[in-house]
Amino acid sequence: MIVTGRENLRGFVAGGQWQRVLLCFFLLLALPRPLDAHDIPTTVLVRLFVKPDAQTLRILVRVPLEAMRDTPFPVRDGDRYLDIAGAEKLLSTAATTWIASALLLYEGDSPLRNGEITRTRLSLPSSRAFAAYDDAVRHFADPPLDPRIDLPWKQALFDVEIDFPITSASSRFSIEPALGRLGVRTTTVLRFLPAVGPERAYEYIGDPGLVRLDPRWSQAAWAFVRLGFSHILDGIDHLLFILCLVIPIRRLKPLIGVVTAFTVAHSITLIASTMGMAPGGLWFPPLIEVLIALSILYMALDNIVIASVGGHQGPDSLALRRVNRRWMIAFAFGLVHGFGFSFALRDSLQFAGTHLATSLLSFNVGVEFGQIAVLLVAIPALNILFSRVATERIGTVILSAFVAHTAWHWLTERWVTFRRYQLASAGTGLSLGLAGVAAVLGIGAWFLKRGDKSGVGSGPTSARTPSDPE
Repeated sequence: MIVTGRENLRGFVAGGQWQRVLLCFFLLLALPRPLDAHDIPTTVLVRLFVKPDAQTLRILVRVPLEAMRDTPFPVRDGDRYLDIAGAEKLLSTAATTWIASALLLYEGDSPLRNGEITRTRLSLPSSRAFAAYDDAVRHFADPPLDPRIDLPWKQALFDVEIDFPITSASSRFSIEPALGRLGVRTTTVLRFLPAVGPERAYEYIGDPGLVRLDPRWSQAAWAFVRLGFSHILDGIDHLLFILCLVIPIRRLKPLIGVVTAFTVAHSITLIASTMGMAPGGLWFPPLIEVLIALSILYMALDNIVIASVGGHQGPDSLALRRVNRRWMIAFAFGLVHGFGFSFALRDSLQFAGTHLATSLLSFNVGVEFGQIAVLLVAIPALNILFSRVATERIGTVILSAFVAHTAWHWLTERWVTFRRYQLASAGTGLSLGLAGVAAVLGIGAWFLKRGDKSGVGSGPTSARTPSDPE
């Protein structure tokens, strides 16, 4: 087989066939590029209104016309301008393919079917009709664009009205939009106008999944429990912090108390941040990211210290005192991590409906469940590691050194990002923010000092030091 393949290759070269292949390759390069209409737009802004009215749920959508890919809209004057008269004949097909088929609506838990595209139209990029729902409705009744207008096809806007038959305007509605495919980065501004109550606005990137426009408290609670649970599992920095808490203790009962202290602390700052009590400067999130990395670095180094002095036994040993005060450390740094949670939660609270307090509480419950799940995996894994692979002291040092190395890189990278902000212009806000963070860390340090002096924590975690036998 190898000899035959080599002979075919020599014959291919000797026969001059490689020249034909090379010629075809350059001809392909010389062919004109496909029309830009087939390219995926980099950024797309979708404006979407949802309003129940009597027996109809009306959907108004505005998208850039260039997002309607693979629809052969005619152009003129050397592909510069849109052939408006010819393009209007294809609007209904484009609306069905790219918009109507991507919207799933629900009345209660029942999917709405038989949606009808009632009106479509082209608009100029200067149109502000979708600033308000009533303006958008009137805009569909305006005369169509003059076909003689020189409208660059990439600047044209496409407006669509879709009506769904419903049972009652007072029902609870949900939407599952799949419009993220319209662009590389698709931002949707969705505004829901319920039959009773104020308008609700949502803004999200990509496809958000099922959005309950008027959720019950139980629906909001369950959604935010899942969000908190998944956030812990997705947040590598929070996972490393929890891992550092686990390494020197590795027993579920005392660790639940430590992790609960962490949850209580981050709940305080999470709620405070949500209520607008945190600094609003752009410098504040990078500062919190720096402090989170610093907290992980501290915990990792503290584990190494515990391992290095683990041979000293007795109720007053340094190793034992450092283990017993873990709940204090978790509480102190939990205040910082709470701000980090608030940044992640900020964009999701818009889906809480009128159940803000319930959603905040549920998010914290989900975080706690996620942390307990991590404990249930980490504790047996570490016990197996320390009993079969490496001694406890060596294993603790190696794992903690790896975490410290990672945290140090995060700290330096995040510090560089933080320094890019013009802190001098932050003025009073920066001073108050730094003072607040310093106060938080000062309180934590005071607790730690008290713990060292009084031997606080001689309860569950003091039953065994890291070097004690099982």
